[in-house]
Amino acid sequence: MGVAKAWRFSLISANNLALLQNQNGNAIGSSNTNKHVCWRSTATTSFQMKPISWSLVCGLMLFALGLISLFTGHMASDLEWYSQRLVRPSLYSGLDGGRREAIDIWKSKYSKYFYGCSERGRRFAPAIREQSSNGYLLIATSGGLNQQRTGITDAVVVARILNATLVVPELDHHSYWKDDSDFINIFDVRWFISSLAKDVTIVKRVPDKVMRSMEKPPYTMRVPRKSAPEYYLDQVLPILLRRRVVQLTKFDYRLANNLDEELQKLRCRVNYHALRFTKPIQSLGQRVVLTMRKMAKQFIAVHLRFEPDMLAFSGCYYGGGEKERYELGEIRKRWATLPDLSPEGERKRGKCPLTPHEVGLMLRALGFANDTYLYVASGEIYGGEETLRPLRELFPNFYTKEMLVNEELKPFLPFSSRLAAVDYIVCDESDVFVTNNNGNMAKILAGRRRYMGHKRTIRPNAKKLSALFMERHRMSWDTFSRKVKSCQKGFMGEPDEMRLGRGEFHEFPYSCVCKKPFSDVKTGYMESVTKIKSTYNQKKVGEKSLPILKRTSMAEEPTALADSEDNEFLSD
Repeated sequence: MGVAKAWRFSLISANNLALLQNQNGNAIGSSNTNKHVCWRSTATTSFQMKPISWSLVCGLMLFALGLISLFTGHMASDLEWYSQRLVRPSLYSGLDGGRREAIDIWKSKYSKYFYGCSERGRRFAPAIREQSSNGYLLIATSGGLNQQRTGITDAVVVARILNATLVVPELDHHSYWKDDSDFINIFDVRWFISSLAKDVTIVKRVPDKVMRSMEKPPYTMRVPRKSAPEYYLDQVLPILLRRRVVQLTKFDYRLANNLDEELQKLRCRVNYHALRFTKPIQSLGQRVVLTMRKMAKQFIAVHLRFEPDMLAFSGCYYGGGEKERYELGEIRKRWATLPDLSPEGERKRGKCPLTPHEVGLMLRALGFANDTYLYVASGEIYGGEETLRPLRELFPNFYTKEMLVNEELKPFLPFSSRLAAVDYIVCDESDVFVTNNNGNMAKILAGRRRYMGHKRTIRPNAKKLSALFMERHRMSWDTFSRKVKSCQKGFMGEPDEMRLGRGEFHEFPYSCVCKKPFSDVKTGYMESVTKIKSTYNQKKVGEKSLPILKRTSMAEEPTALADSEDNEFLSD
């Protein structure tokens, strides 16, 4: 709001008050008490003083308040935003001096104030040796690569809870993905075992001596989903002590979400450090990243889940007519236990993945330009190129791993998990990660990117966006863009989106993300000022003097903080 607008506001308010006075003038005039809201002089003087106009004084007061409001930033047009900041202030909100600034769509200016912290505590006892453990724990994971990743992570924690020796987990060869890869083909086994040696004892297989001594084969059982540590101690440990070897099957999301902080940090050490891909996968993934970096300084990675089976499972409708209804309906018959769902109801609930076109519209509305480079990680897209065409038109710089490293990719083609691992690396290294769904890869990567420095991660607010997409033809582009930005508040990967107990821990690893001490932040600020001075001196060589930089508090100069170097979080 400018000065002219504040002035108009004060005049309108004064006129309204004057009108109110005129409507009540007779009643006030008939009173002998001469009571007024605004003060006026009643002292007896040698001359007759005219009464001060009540409406004029109040109007001037309102105008003054308007000016004060203008220069302190508390304007009526920002009332909704400011009230939200009061109700739920963001972390380090004091650093921006309370001023509203346009969000940087490429990175969060607050990310540099946080770091991943998963070190074991002093009271966290060392791992039990194999000979002293309560037995051997076998794990059979389930699902695709990232679903199995959650199972492996939780398997290490369960072994710790049971004081058991963990045998390197078996990967699922019978799921929809039908990938015959073993653990050793995807993850660095030696690194996995050695990096967790202080937490849990891990072996590649149960010793032959132990197997020969067993009277019965390993006991096999399946635990309920999200079981608490007490369940494992009460139900699994007695069997383990009696049988020496226990196998847990279909092991995905079989451990409770909320655990003791030290166990949560162990989850992070496994997920973000111990599970390192093999050298061939790492090498190919980094080659793709390097190729993208050669073409563009910054790029977006979009994870598109738009496979036929995924769409059929969702129960949603995407506008393909009877052909789509028939084809997805036939696929849906594979799951006999799936309930009948209302496509309209699922869309209103935000359960439908965004189409590639909708992803493109969301990104353009958020402010990403037409020349932005996109890396698209996806499987088989339902509808093929016809479905992808609108996204390509919105972002012509459109690339996939098949386009960038086609020859090098050929040995990986028969193995879906290895292909997914390459996409995982590129998405993790991207400047911005965007997903059209809330699946396992989206959650795992969102959590990792938070842990590695709150790198910009955009997940669509599908519940609000779905209604907006349906009405987009009835509004201008500017209006649509403004509404998309409003819908996406709280879904852009900012640090204050992560709160204790929110969502799955794999997506919101709150126990493993720490704030830097304020002294470190201040040091970083002074370093950035020194760098600015140095740069200025280099550019102004030969000038007589350097203008004195004004010394300000942290709250008074947030832009200097935003200009400092990116945080130096090293990925494993």
